[in-house]
Amino acid sequence: MLFYSRHGHVQTMAEHIARGVELEAGCHARLRTVPPIGVAPNTIPDAGPIYVDKRDLRECAGLALGSPTRFGNMAAPMKAFIDSTSDIWLSGELVDKPATVFTSSGSMHGGQETTLLSMMLPLFHHGMVVLGIPYTEAGLVDTTAGGTPYGASHVAGTGGEKSLTQVERDLCLALGRRLAQMAKRLH
Repeated sequence: MLFYSRHGHVQTMAEHIARGVELEAGCHARLRTVPPIGVAPNTIPDAGPIYVDKRDLRECAGLALGSPTRFGNMAAPMKAFIDSTSDIWLSGELVDKPATVFTSSGSMHGGQETTLLSMMLPLFHHGMVVLGIPYTEAGLVDTTAGGTPYGASHVAGTGGEKSLTQVERDLCLALGRRLAQMAKRLH
């Protein structure tokens, strides 16, 4: 799981997706984050997962990429990290690995789907196999909060006051499990 989280919602989603990955026998999730703009990537964060190293991408069997929604796009720290991966793109090290995306926004119509799509674009360029959430997941049809076929999502409220709903958590677990299953199939 590679994520950027400003207020903790995206990190909570990453933790649920990681649990979903680990529900699949023989699979292990590695949580990594990207540093805020202006913070050196080789420093250690005060709390939570460590900052990503390109080695984490090279070693992964699958990737879940998460960012808060910023005006319908991924947050600048995530974009800055992705923009630094040209060497991995040139080497083709991520080709045919499964990937998925997830996001959190302040409102229901806060740009979740465009954010998820914006995060998919570099994954396609890396040659990854991009996964969404199929409508066979009942929560996707029933949700009145987050959840899209493009990836897991959460509606945090404009002040960040809303915790993940049970449906949003279930969709995160399902997405993690699907990522792990596909990694096993493709490996």
